[in-house]
Amino acid sequence: MSKSKELIIERMIYVIRDQKVMLDSDLAELYEVDTKVLNQAVKRNITRFPKDFMFQLTTTECDSLRSQFVTSKAGRGGRRYMPYVFTENGVAMLSSVLSSEKAIQINVSIMRIFTRLRSFLMLERDLSDRVTKLEQGTNQMFKVVFERLDNYEEMVTPKLSNNRKRVGLKD
Repeated sequence: MSKSKELIIERMIYVIRDQKVMLDSDLAELYEVDTKVLNQAVKRNITRFPKDFMFQLTTTECDSLRSQFVTSKAGRGGRRYMPYVFTENGVAMLSSVLSSEKAIQINVSIMRIFTRLRSFLMLERDLSDRVTKLEQGTNQMFKVVFERLDNYEEMVTPKLSNNRKRVGLKD
């Protein structure tokens, strides 16, 4: 699969309810079938799609997605129901209900992209942890340095007595 096709697929992955998901309409487009055909195949095999594999968006979630990209409104030739979204496991299960060669090729590509996104996330977490540890170590080191400077300043600064006349000051 070309890099441009992979980039297109990556842009079709959204985070909803703290899960990476793909819209039924996007998957149908990739599989080159109508959204209705994809959803009918899923409904005929609904036991393969528990809630952690697929769920239907709420109106609020759908409106939030509409603000990210242009979709038609219900009643104007667009969808008349809330879209279904598929998690990584749900996308993998789709290959068992859509057994075309195209569906298999697309699923392999999607699985690779999900895996790559997961590895980026793990790398990001690792880097974040390392930066946090570095900050903690640096803060501790600066604390020690400033404490020693304060101690040094106390030892070196001459103690001026209150009864001693200061030079250059008028009484």
